[in-house]
Amino acid sequence: MPLTVATCQFPVSAAPRQNLRHIVRLLRIARDRGAQLAHFPECALSGYAGVDLPSYRDYDWTEHEACAREVMAAAAAHKLWVVLGAAHRLSGRHKPHNSLYIIDDRGQLVDRYDKMFCASGPDGKGVELAHFTPGDHLCLFSVGGVRCGALICHEYRYPELYRAYKQRGAQLVLHSFHAGNLTPARHEALRAQVGEGLARVNHGATLPEITMRAGMHASASNNYVWISCANTSARESCWSAFMVRPDGVITGQLRRNTAGALLTRVDPRARFYDSTVAWRDRAMRGVLHSGALVDDPRSADRTSL
Repeated sequence: MPLTVATCQFPVSAAPRQNLRHIVRLLRIARDRGAQLAHFPECALSGYAGVDLPSYRDYDWTEHEACAREVMAAAAAHKLWVVLGAAHRLSGRHKPHNSLYIIDDRGQLVDRYDKMFCASGPDGKGVELAHFTPGDHLCLFSVGGVRCGALICHEYRYPELYRAYKQRGAQLVLHSFHAGNLTPARHEALRAQVGEGLARVNHGATLPEITMRAGMHASASNNYVWISCANTSARESCWSAFMVRPDGVITGQLRRNTAGALLTRVDPRARFYDSTVAWRDRAMRGVLHSGALVDDPRSADRTSL
């Protein structure tokens, strides 16, 4: 059966209560527009350490849990599944996970995805690993008969993750991002990495916008999956939330730097162009060629004309 997904964006901040107000409002909009699942950005509830707030050292986890429970109650009231980005506290001195809470339409927390590939510097330290502990598992769940997986931001750089979800039957991947709340100076520095001349021949003016969108086109079409891409809309946001269908075509997107919900009807029965359908399963089994090989000396000799 088709699944109506609300891909949501709002200006994620360091204040969980402020974030909660946006989340609850967007859940109401999603319900009123007929959605069955609402998908939110990375760290949508907690704010993203290193950008929205310096760290989680003095973070109010009691308030965080209270806000999370209010989201769960709103999910139950609206009969909506919710995929909610949030930091997840661990024990003792362990840094939190960067997580997606999977909340069902009864308001129950039924699973949690923890970001496995947290970004770091060349030395394996800093950046996200300064704030988060990586996770160790994929997360699959079904909503209305559609098999869903979850990923977070930097993980678009790892095609192995999309392959792993495809091998497990995923039809829709909820990919949450936090590519925003950049100062004008930081945004200009990202633009300078590309250069004005090259920005004119690329679909985007910053590396996050260029590479991430290209990655989503490729991941969708290479694996024949739908991908919902939710991002913060806090200025400056690198790009706006959008949806990609299994042939790599973007079906809709929101306005950059503006809160909103993008509604998409995900129909797993719909047929789209898929040039690799005949050989994808075989490639995933490690057979890295199409058709039949031949035993021919001219094939084996690669140094003669």
